[in-house]
Amino acid sequence: MVVLYSVFLFSMKRVVRNLFAIVVVVQASLFASAGESNSAAAPRPPWLDRALSLTDCLNLALANNGDVLKSGKDLEVAHGLSVQTRAVVIPKVKLNAEYGIVGREAVDRLEIPALPMLPDGLSIDPGDQRWAADIRLVQTISEGGRLRSAVRTSKLLREQAVAQHNVLLANVITDVRTAFYDVLLAEQEIIVSTAAIALLEKELEDSRRRFEAGTVPRFNVLRAEVELANARPQLSRARNNHRIAKNILVNLLGYNVPHDLFEDLPLHLTGALEVPKLDLSLQEALEQALKSRPELEVARKAELLRREGLVQARAGAYPRLDGYVGYGARKSAFAGDIGREVHGWAAGVMVTWDIFDGALTRGKVAEANALLDQAQLEQQDLARKIELEVRSACSTLTEAWEVLESQQKVIEQAEEALRLARARAEAGTGTQLDVLSAQTALTQARTTTIRAKRDYAVACARFERAIGAASPDRFTGQGTQNQPK
Repeated sequence: MVVLYSVFLFSMKRVVRNLFAIVVVVQASLFASAGESNSAAAPRPPWLDRALSLTDCLNLALANNGDVLKSGKDLEVAHGLSVQTRAVVIPKVKLNAEYGIVGREAVDRLEIPALPMLPDGLSIDPGDQRWAADIRLVQTISEGGRLRSAVRTSKLLREQAVAQHNVLLANVITDVRTAFYDVLLAEQEIIVSTAAIALLEKELEDSRRRFEAGTVPRFNVLRAEVELANARPQLSRARNNHRIAKNILVNLLGYNVPHDLFEDLPLHLTGALEVPKLDLSLQEALEQALKSRPELEVARKAELLRREGLVQARAGAYPRLDGYVGYGARKSAFAGDIGREVHGWAAGVMVTWDIFDGALTRGKVAEANALLDQAQLEQQDLARKIELEVRSACSTLTEAWEVLESQQKVIEQAEEALRLARARAEAGTGTQLDVLSAQTALTQARTTTIRAKRDYAVACARFERAIGAASPDRFTGQGTQNQPK
Protein backbone atom coordinates (compact mmCIF):
# COMPACT_ATOMS: atom_id res chain seq x y z
CA MET A 1 0.00 0.00 0.00
CA VAL A 2 2.78 2.41 0.84
CA VAL A 3 4.45 1.71 -2.48
CA LEU A 4 1.19 2.19 -4.38
CA TYR A 5 0.51 5.44 -2.52
CA SER A 6 4.00 6.75 -3.34
CA VAL A 7 3.57 5.86 -7.00
CA PHE A 8 0.19 7.63 -7.01
CA LEU A 9 1.66 10.80 -5.49
CA PHE A 10 4.55 10.80 -7.95
CA SER A 11 2.15 10.44 -10.88
CA MET A 12 -0.09 13.23 -9.63
CA LYS A 13 2.87 15.58 -9.25
CA ARG A 14 3.92 14.93 -12.84
CA VAL A 15 0.38 15.57 -14.06
CA VAL A 16 0.17 18.84 -12.13
CA ARG A 17 3.53 19.99 -13.48
CA ASN A 18 2.49 19.20 -17.03
CA LEU A 19 -0.82 21.00 -16.64
CA PHE A 20 0.92 24.04 -15.18
CA ALA A 21 3.37 24.12 -18.09
CA ILE A 22 0.50 23.92 -20.58
CA VAL A 23 -1.35 26.77 -18.86
CA VAL A 24 1.77 28.96 -18.91
CA VAL A 25 2.33 28.32 -22.61
CA VAL A 26 -1.32 29.04 -23.44
CA GLN A 27 -1.34 32.27 -21.44
CA ALA A 28 1.89 33.42 -23.06
CA SER A 29 0.50 32.75 -26.52
CA LEU A 30 -2.75 34.56 -25.66
CA PHE A 31 -0.88 37.61 -24.36
CA ALA A 32 1.37 37.61 -27.42
CA SER A 33 -1.58 37.38 -29.78
CA ALA A 34 -3.43 40.11 -27.86
CA GLY A 35 -0.38 42.35 -28.03
CA GLU A 36 -0.03 41.72 -31.75
CA SER A 37 -3.71 42.46 -32.32
CA ASN A 38 -3.56 45.65 -30.28
CA SER A 39 -0.46 46.84 -32.05
CA ALA A 40 -2.00 45.97 -35.38
CA ALA A 41 -5.26 47.73 -34.51
CA ALA A 42 -3.64 50.89 -33.15
CA PRO A 43 -3.21 53.43 -35.98
CA ARG A 44 0.22 54.84 -36.57
CA PRO A 45 0.25 58.49 -35.48
CA PRO A 46 1.08 60.87 -38.34
CA TRP A 47 3.85 62.66 -36.43
CA LEU A 48 5.96 59.49 -36.63
CA ASP A 49 6.07 59.60 -40.43
CA ARG A 50 6.40 63.22 -41.51
CA ALA A 51 6.81 66.79 -40.41
CA LEU A 52 3.57 68.68 -39.84
CA SER A 53 2.83 72.20 -40.94
CA LEU A 54 0.32 74.49 -39.27
CA THR A 55 -2.26 73.60 -41.93
CA ASP A 56 -1.65 69.88 -41.31
CA CYS A 57 -2.18 70.35 -37.59
CA LEU A 58 -5.39 72.29 -38.13
CA ASN A 59 -6.73 69.64 -40.51
CA LEU A 60 -5.89 66.87 -38.05
CA ALA A 61 -7.54 68.78 -35.20
CA LEU A 62 -10.72 69.44 -37.17
CA ALA A 63 -10.91 65.74 -38.05
CA ASN A 64 -9.90 64.14 -34.73
CA ASN A 65 -10.22 66.63 -31.87
CA GLY A 66 -12.54 65.30 -29.18
CA ASP A 67 -14.43 68.56 -28.74
CA VAL A 68 -14.99 68.84 -32.50
CA LEU A 69 -16.30 65.28 -32.68
CA LYS A 70 -18.65 65.89 -29.76
CA SER A 71 -19.85 69.10 -31.36
CA GLY A 72 -20.62 67.11 -34.50
CA LYS A 73 -22.88 64.90 -32.43
CA ASP A 74 -24.54 68.03 -31.06
CA LEU A 75 -25.32 68.95 -34.66
CA GLU A 76 -27.02 65.58 -35.09
CA VAL A 77 -28.99 66.18 -31.88
CA ALA A 78 -30.08 69.59 -33.16
CA HIS A 79 -31.17 68.01 -36.42
CA GLY A 80 -33.29 65.52 -34.47
CA LEU A 81 -34.89 68.34 -32.48
CA SER A 82 -35.56 70.21 -35.72
CA VAL A 83 -37.32 67.19 -37.19
CA GLN A 84 -39.41 66.80 -34.02
CA THR A 85 -40.40 70.47 -34.09
CA ARG A 86 -41.41 70.36 -37.74
CA ALA A 87 -43.43 67.17 -37.24
CA VAL A 88 -46.49 69.13 -36.07
CA VAL A 89 -47.19 70.38 -39.61
CA ILE A 90 -46.82 66.99 -41.31
CA PRO A 91 -49.90 64.73 -41.67
CA LYS A 92 -50.02 61.68 -39.42
CA VAL A 93 -51.23 58.22 -40.32
CA LYS A 94 -52.73 56.47 -37.31
CA LEU A 95 -53.71 52.82 -37.06
CA ASN A 96 -55.93 51.71 -34.17
CA ALA A 97 -56.87 48.12 -33.41
CA GLU A 98 -58.67 46.62 -30.41
CA TYR A 99 -59.85 43.21 -29.29
CA GLY A 100 -61.55 42.39 -25.99
CA ILE A 101 -63.60 39.89 -24.07
CA VAL A 102 -66.15 40.87 -21.42
CA GLY A 103 -68.02 38.78 -18.91
CA ARG A 104 -71.43 37.51 -19.86
CA GLU A 105 -73.00 39.45 -17.03
CA ALA A 106 -71.57 42.70 -18.48
CA VAL A 107 -72.98 42.15 -21.99
CA ASP A 108 -75.73 44.61 -22.87
CA ARG A 109 -78.48 42.71 -24.71
CA LEU A 110 -81.16 44.31 -26.85
CA GLU A 111 -84.63 43.20 -25.69
CA ILE A 112 -87.60 43.91 -28.01
CA PRO A 113 -90.98 43.44 -26.27
CA ALA A 114 -93.78 41.36 -27.75
CA LEU A 115 -95.53 42.95 -30.68
CA PRO A 116 -98.44 41.78 -32.81
CA MET A 117 -95.97 40.70 -35.43
CA LEU A 118 -93.61 39.26 -32.80
CA PRO A 119 -95.79 37.65 -30.17
CA ASP A 120 -92.80 36.14 -28.35
CA GLY A 121 -90.60 39.27 -28.52
CA LEU A 122 -86.97 39.29 -29.64
CA SER A 123 -83.63 39.24 -27.82
CA ILE A 124 -80.34 40.15 -29.56
CA ASP A 125 -77.18 38.84 -27.87
CA PRO A 126 -74.02 40.51 -29.29
CA GLY A 127 -71.75 37.99 -27.58
CA ASP A 128 -68.88 38.56 -25.18
CA GLN A 129 -66.15 39.44 -27.77
CA ARG A 130 -65.42 42.82 -29.29
CA TRP A 131 -63.02 43.99 -31.97
CA ALA A 132 -62.45 47.11 -34.04
CA ALA A 133 -59.76 48.48 -36.36
CA ASP A 134 -59.37 51.66 -38.37
CA ILE A 135 -56.70 53.65 -40.16
CA ARG A 136 -56.83 57.46 -40.38
CA LEU A 137 -54.95 60.27 -42.02
CA VAL A 138 -54.99 63.20 -39.58
CA GLN A 139 -53.86 66.72 -40.45
CA THR A 140 -53.80 69.73 -38.17
CA ILE A 141 -55.37 72.59 -40.12
CA SER A 142 -55.05 75.48 -37.70
CA GLU A 143 -53.55 75.91 -34.25
CA GLY A 144 -53.39 79.63 -33.60
CA GLY A 145 -50.18 80.26 -35.58
CA ARG A 146 -48.27 77.37 -34.05
CA LEU A 147 -47.85 75.55 -37.37
CA ARG A 148 -45.96 78.33 -39.17
CA SER A 149 -43.99 78.98 -36.00
CA ALA A 150 -42.93 75.32 -35.88
CA VAL A 151 -41.51 75.57 -39.40
CA ARG A 152 -39.53 78.70 -38.51
CA THR A 153 -38.36 77.17 -35.23
CA SER A 154 -37.11 74.08 -37.02
CA LYS A 155 -34.96 76.18 -39.32
CA LEU A 156 -33.67 78.36 -36.45
CA LEU A 157 -32.62 75.30 -34.44
CA ARG A 158 -30.48 74.06 -37.29
CA GLU A 159 -28.91 77.46 -37.89
CA GLN A 160 -28.18 77.98 -34.20
CA ALA A 161 -26.53 74.55 -33.96
CA VAL A 162 -24.28 75.39 -36.91
CA ALA A 163 -23.34 78.72 -35.30
CA GLN A 164 -22.50 76.97 -32.01
CA HIS A 165 -20.37 74.47 -33.94
CA ASN A 166 -18.54 77.38 -35.58
CA VAL A 167 -17.82 78.84 -32.15
CA LEU A 168 -16.14 75.63 -31.08
CA LEU A 169 -14.20 75.35 -34.34
CA ALA A 170 -12.89 78.89 -33.87
CA ASN A 171 -11.75 78.04 -30.34
CA VAL A 172 -10.02 74.85 -31.48
CA ILE A 173 -8.28 76.65 -34.34
CA THR A 174 -6.98 79.33 -31.98
CA ASP A 175 -5.83 76.74 -29.43
CA VAL A 176 -4.02 74.70 -32.09
CA ARG A 177 -2.29 77.78 -33.49
CA THR A 178 -1.17 78.81 -30.01
CA ALA A 179 0.11 75.31 -29.20
CA PHE A 180 1.89 75.14 -32.56
CA TYR A 181 3.68 78.43 -31.89
CA ASP A 182 4.54 77.26 -28.35
CA VAL A 183 6.28 74.18 -29.77
CA LEU A 184 8.24 76.32 -32.22
CA LEU A 185 9.17 78.71 -29.38
CA ALA A 186 10.42 75.83 -27.23
CA GLU A 187 12.49 74.53 -30.14
CA GLN A 188 14.09 77.94 -30.62
CA GLU A 189 14.73 78.30 -26.90
CA ILE A 190 16.56 74.98 -26.94
CA ILE A 191 18.71 76.25 -29.83
CA VAL A 192 19.44 79.53 -28.00
CA SER A 193 20.26 77.77 -24.73
CA THR A 194 22.49 75.28 -26.52
CA ALA A 195 24.33 78.09 -28.31
CA ALA A 196 24.72 79.99 -25.03
CA ILE A 197 26.18 76.92 -23.34
CA ALA A 198 28.54 76.41 -26.27
CA LEU A 199 29.80 80.00 -25.92
CA LEU A 200 30.26 79.60 -22.18
CA GLU A 201 32.09 76.29 -22.64
CA LYS A 202 34.40 77.97 -25.10
CA GLU A 203 34.98 80.82 -22.66
CA LEU A 204 35.71 78.32 -19.86
CA GLU A 205 38.18 76.51 -22.10
CA ASP A 206 39.93 79.79 -22.95
CA SER A 207 40.04 80.77 -19.27
CA ARG A 208 41.58 77.44 -18.29
CA ARG A 209 44.18 77.68 -21.05
CA ARG A 210 45.12 81.19 -20.01
CA PHE A 211 45.19 80.21 -16.34
CA GLU A 212 47.55 77.36 -17.14
CA ALA A 213 49.69 79.82 -19.08
CA GLY A 214 49.68 82.15 -16.08
CA THR A 215 48.08 85.11 -17.84
CA VAL A 216 44.83 85.20 -15.81
CA PRO A 217 44.00 84.36 -12.19
CA ARG A 218 41.95 81.35 -11.13
CA PHE A 219 39.06 83.73 -10.47
CA ASN A 220 38.41 83.87 -14.21
CA VAL A 221 38.09 80.07 -14.36
CA LEU A 222 35.73 79.97 -11.39
CA ARG A 223 33.61 82.77 -12.84
CA ALA A 224 33.32 80.94 -16.18
CA GLU A 225 32.38 77.71 -14.42
CA VAL A 226 29.65 79.49 -12.42
CA GLU A 227 28.22 81.13 -15.56
CA LEU A 228 28.17 77.77 -17.34
CA ALA A 229 26.47 76.08 -14.38
CA ASN A 230 23.85 78.83 -14.27
CA ALA A 231 23.10 78.39 -17.99
CA ARG A 232 22.46 74.64 -17.89
CA PRO A 233 19.10 74.84 -15.99
CA GLN A 234 17.77 77.12 -18.74
CA LEU A 235 18.41 74.37 -21.28
CA SER A 236 16.66 71.84 -19.04
CA ARG A 237 13.65 74.14 -18.69
CA ALA A 238 13.56 74.70 -22.45
CA ARG A 239 13.55 70.95 -23.08
CA ASN A 240 10.82 70.45 -20.51
CA ASN A 241 8.74 73.21 -22.10
CA HIS A 242 9.27 71.54 -25.46
CA ARG A 243 8.01 68.18 -24.16
CA ILE A 244 4.96 69.73 -22.52
CA ALA A 245 4.14 71.89 -25.56
CA LYS A 246 4.25 68.85 -27.87
CA ASN A 247 1.98 66.87 -25.54
CA ILE A 248 -0.52 69.74 -25.49
CA LEU A 249 -0.48 69.98 -29.29
CA VAL A 250 -0.87 66.21 -29.74
CA ASN A 251 -3.82 66.26 -27.34
CA LEU A 252 -5.47 69.01 -29.38
CA LEU A 253 -4.91 66.96 -32.53
CA GLY A 254 -7.03 64.23 -30.96
CA TYR A 255 -4.42 61.46 -30.94
CA ASN A 256 -3.51 59.12 -28.11
CA VAL A 257 0.16 58.89 -27.28
CA PRO A 258 1.37 55.28 -27.72
CA HIS A 259 1.66 53.55 -24.37
CA ASP A 260 5.10 52.23 -25.23
CA LEU A 261 6.41 55.76 -25.75
CA PHE A 262 7.82 57.06 -22.47
CA GLU A 263 10.37 59.56 -23.72
CA ASP A 264 10.06 62.71 -25.77
CA LEU A 265 7.35 62.63 -28.47
CA PRO A 266 8.80 62.28 -31.99
CA LEU A 267 6.75 65.23 -33.23
CA HIS A 268 8.35 67.33 -35.96
CA LEU A 269 6.91 70.62 -37.17
CA THR A 270 7.67 72.72 -40.20
CA GLY A 271 7.20 76.45 -40.17
CA ALA A 272 8.53 79.55 -38.49
CA LEU A 273 7.39 82.11 -35.99
CA GLU A 274 7.41 84.78 -38.69
CA VAL A 275 3.89 86.21 -39.02
CA PRO A 276 3.08 89.14 -41.32
CA LYS A 277 1.84 92.34 -39.74
CA LEU A 278 -1.89 92.81 -39.47
CA ASP A 279 -3.05 96.18 -40.74
CA LEU A 280 -6.55 96.65 -39.38
CA SER A 281 -7.83 99.65 -37.49
CA LEU A 282 -9.79 99.31 -34.28
CA GLN A 283 -12.96 100.62 -35.93
CA GLU A 284 -12.69 98.06 -38.74
CA ALA A 285 -11.99 95.33 -36.22
CA LEU A 286 -15.07 96.21 -34.17
CA GLU A 287 -17.28 96.31 -37.26
CA GLN A 288 -16.01 92.93 -38.45
CA ALA A 289 -16.40 91.38 -34.99
CA LEU A 290 -20.01 92.52 -34.64
CA LYS A 291 -20.68 91.15 -38.10
CA SER A 292 -18.73 87.87 -38.07
CA ARG A 293 -18.49 86.56 -34.51
CA PRO A 294 -20.38 83.23 -34.37
CA GLU A 295 -21.29 83.85 -30.72
CA LEU A 296 -23.41 86.82 -31.81
CA GLU A 297 -25.04 84.63 -34.44
CA VAL A 298 -25.93 82.15 -31.71
CA ALA A 299 -27.39 84.96 -29.59
CA ARG A 300 -29.42 86.29 -32.53
CA LYS A 301 -30.86 82.85 -33.22
CA ALA A 302 -31.64 82.48 -29.51
CA GLU A 303 -33.63 85.73 -29.58
CA LEU A 304 -35.58 84.60 -32.65
CA LEU A 305 -36.30 81.27 -30.99
CA ARG A 306 -37.65 83.11 -27.96
CA ARG A 307 -39.96 85.09 -30.26
CA GLU A 308 -41.25 81.86 -31.73
CA GLY A 309 -41.73 80.58 -28.20
CA LEU A 310 -43.95 83.60 -27.51
CA VAL A 311 -46.00 82.84 -30.64
CA GLN A 312 -46.47 79.24 -29.55
CA ALA A 313 -47.43 80.31 -26.01
CA ARG A 314 -50.12 82.64 -27.36
CA ALA A 315 -51.46 79.85 -29.59
CA GLY A 316 -52.96 78.20 -26.52
CA ALA A 317 -55.68 80.86 -26.47
CA TYR A 318 -56.98 79.89 -29.93
CA PRO A 319 -58.96 76.86 -31.08
CA ARG A 320 -57.30 73.89 -32.73
CA LEU A 321 -58.78 72.48 -35.92
CA ASP A 322 -57.92 68.97 -37.15
CA GLY A 323 -59.19 67.14 -40.20
CA TYR A 324 -59.19 63.41 -40.77
CA VAL A 325 -60.14 60.79 -43.32
CA GLY A 326 -59.94 57.05 -42.86
CA TYR A 327 -61.34 53.58 -43.21
CA GLY A 328 -62.39 51.21 -40.43
CA ALA A 329 -64.05 47.94 -39.57
CA ARG A 330 -65.58 46.49 -36.39
CA LYS A 331 -67.66 43.58 -35.17
CA SER A 332 -71.35 44.15 -35.53
CA ALA A 333 -73.02 45.10 -32.27
CA PHE A 334 -76.15 43.18 -33.24
CA ALA A 335 -74.58 39.81 -33.95
CA GLY A 336 -73.10 37.18 -31.69
CA ASP A 337 -70.85 35.86 -34.44
CA ILE A 338 -67.37 37.42 -34.11
CA GLY A 339 -66.93 37.24 -37.87
CA ARG A 340 -69.93 39.47 -38.53
CA GLU A 341 -68.48 42.92 -39.27
CA VAL A 342 -69.37 46.36 -40.51
CA HIS A 343 -66.84 48.55 -42.33
CA GLY A 344 -66.57 51.72 -44.35
CA TRP A 345 -64.85 55.07 -44.68
CA ALA A 346 -65.19 58.14 -42.52
CA ALA A 347 -64.09 61.76 -42.73
CA GLY A 348 -64.56 64.82 -40.60
CA VAL A 349 -63.10 67.72 -38.66
CA MET A 350 -62.47 68.16 -34.96
CA VAL A 351 -62.35 71.44 -33.10
CA THR A 352 -60.70 71.72 -29.69
CA TRP A 353 -60.79 74.94 -27.73
CA ASP A 354 -59.79 75.43 -24.14
CA ILE A 355 -62.10 78.31 -23.30
CA PHE A 356 -60.68 78.50 -19.80
CA ASP A 357 -57.48 76.63 -18.95
CA GLY A 358 -56.91 77.91 -15.45
CA ALA A 359 -54.67 80.79 -16.64
CA LEU A 360 -52.18 78.27 -18.08
CA THR A 361 -51.84 80.18 -21.36
CA ARG A 362 -51.46 83.50 -19.59
CA GLY A 363 -48.64 82.04 -17.49
CA LYS A 364 -46.89 80.65 -20.58
CA VAL A 365 -47.14 84.02 -22.33
CA ALA A 366 -45.65 85.79 -19.31
CA GLU A 367 -42.80 83.28 -19.20
CA ALA A 368 -42.15 83.63 -22.95
CA ASN A 369 -42.06 87.44 -22.68
CA ALA A 370 -39.55 87.27 -19.84
CA LEU A 371 -37.36 84.81 -21.76
CA LEU A 372 -37.46 87.07 -24.81
CA ASP A 373 -36.38 90.07 -22.76
CA GLN A 374 -33.61 87.97 -21.22
CA ALA A 375 -32.37 86.90 -24.68
CA GLN A 376 -32.25 90.52 -25.82
CA LEU A 377 -30.29 91.55 -22.71
CA GLU A 378 -27.87 88.64 -23.20
CA GLN A 379 -27.29 89.69 -26.79
CA GLN A 380 -26.53 93.28 -25.76
CA ASP A 381 -24.22 92.10 -22.97
CA LEU A 382 -22.43 89.73 -25.35
CA ALA A 383 -21.88 92.54 -27.84
CA ARG A 384 -20.25 94.66 -25.11
CA LYS A 385 -18.02 91.75 -24.05
CA ILE A 386 -16.97 91.12 -27.63
CA GLU A 387 -16.15 94.79 -28.06
CA LEU A 388 -14.01 94.68 -24.92
CA GLU A 389 -12.30 91.51 -26.17
CA VAL A 390 -11.52 93.15 -29.51
CA ARG A 391 -10.12 96.26 -27.84
CA SER A 392 -7.94 94.15 -25.53
CA ALA A 393 -6.74 91.94 -28.39
CA CYS A 394 -5.95 94.99 -30.50
CA SER A 395 -3.98 96.57 -27.67
CA THR A 396 -2.06 93.35 -27.04
CA LEU A 397 -1.33 93.04 -30.75
CA THR A 398 0.05 96.57 -30.84
CA GLU A 399 2.25 95.90 -27.83
CA ALA A 400 3.56 92.65 -29.32
CA TRP A 401 4.42 94.37 -32.60
CA GLU A 402 6.23 97.20 -30.83
CA VAL A 403 8.29 94.73 -28.81
CA LEU A 404 9.07 92.74 -31.95
CA GLU A 405 10.15 95.84 -33.86
CA SER A 406 12.39 96.92 -31.00
CA GLN A 407 14.24 93.60 -31.24
CA GLN A 408 14.90 93.67 -34.99
CA LYS A 409 18.60 94.60 -34.78
CA VAL A 410 19.32 93.76 -31.15
CA ILE A 411 20.84 90.37 -31.97
CA GLU A 412 23.23 91.91 -34.51
CA GLN A 413 24.25 94.54 -31.98
CA ALA A 414 24.70 91.93 -29.23
CA GLU A 415 26.85 89.74 -31.49
CA GLU A 416 28.99 92.74 -32.42
CA ALA A 417 29.31 93.70 -28.74
CA LEU A 418 30.49 90.16 -27.90
CA ARG A 419 33.06 90.26 -30.70
CA LEU A 420 34.43 93.58 -29.48
CA ALA A 421 34.53 92.38 -25.85
CA ARG A 422 36.54 89.33 -26.87
CA ALA A 423 38.88 91.41 -28.97
CA ARG A 424 39.47 93.81 -26.09
CA ALA A 425 40.05 90.93 -23.69
CA GLU A 426 42.59 89.36 -26.02
CA ALA A 427 44.30 92.72 -26.43
CA GLY A 428 44.43 93.20 -22.66
CA THR A 429 42.24 96.28 -22.62
CA GLY A 430 39.10 94.44 -21.52
CA THR A 431 38.13 92.07 -18.75
CA GLN A 432 36.49 88.69 -18.58
CA LEU A 433 33.47 90.32 -16.98
CA ASP A 434 32.93 92.29 -20.18
CA VAL A 435 32.94 89.08 -22.21
CA LEU A 436 30.54 87.26 -19.88
CA SER A 437 28.22 90.26 -19.77
CA ALA A 438 28.22 90.43 -23.55
CA GLN A 439 27.46 86.72 -23.79
CA THR A 440 24.59 87.08 -21.32
CA ALA A 441 23.24 90.06 -23.26
CA LEU A 442 23.38 88.06 -26.52
CA THR A 443 21.50 85.14 -24.99
CA GLN A 444 18.89 87.49 -23.53
CA ALA A 445 18.51 89.28 -26.88
CA ARG A 446 17.99 86.01 -28.73
CA THR A 447 15.51 84.78 -26.13
CA THR A 448 13.59 88.06 -26.12
CA THR A 449 13.43 88.10 -29.92
CA ILE A 450 12.03 84.62 -30.34
CA ARG A 451 9.55 85.21 -27.51
CA ALA A 452 8.51 88.46 -29.15
CA LYS A 453 7.91 86.58 -32.40
CA ARG A 454 5.86 83.97 -30.57
CA ASP A 455 3.90 86.59 -28.65
CA TYR A 456 3.08 88.46 -31.85
CA ALA A 457 2.03 85.25 -33.62
CA VAL A 458 -0.23 84.30 -30.71
CA ALA A 459 -1.56 87.88 -30.50
CA CYS A 460 -2.48 87.66 -34.21
CA ALA A 461 -4.26 84.36 -33.63
CA ARG A 462 -6.26 85.74 -30.71
CA PHE A 463 -6.99 88.99 -32.51
CA GLU A 464 -8.36 87.06 -35.50
CA ARG A 465 -10.43 84.99 -33.10
CA ALA A 466 -11.77 88.17 -31.51
CA ILE A 467 -12.90 89.65 -34.84
CA GLY A 468 -14.42 86.38 -36.07
CA ALA A 469 -11.77 85.57 -38.69
CA ALA A 470 -10.70 82.21 -37.19
CA SER A 471 -12.75 80.00 -39.49
CA PRO A 472 -11.84 76.59 -41.01
CA ASP A 473 -12.21 77.75 -44.63
CA ARG A 474 -9.64 80.51 -44.08
CA PHE A 475 -6.88 78.26 -42.74
CA THR A 476 -7.63 74.80 -44.11
CA GLY A 477 -10.18 75.22 -46.88
CA GLN A 478 -12.68 73.17 -44.89
CA GLY A 479 -15.74 75.37 -44.58
CA THR A 480 -18.92 74.51 -42.73
CA GLN A 481 -22.53 74.99 -43.64
CA ASN A 482 -23.71 78.56 -43.09
CA GLN A 483 -20.17 79.57 -42.20
CA PRO A 484 -20.18 83.27 -41.20
CA LYS A 485 -18.17 85.42 -43.51
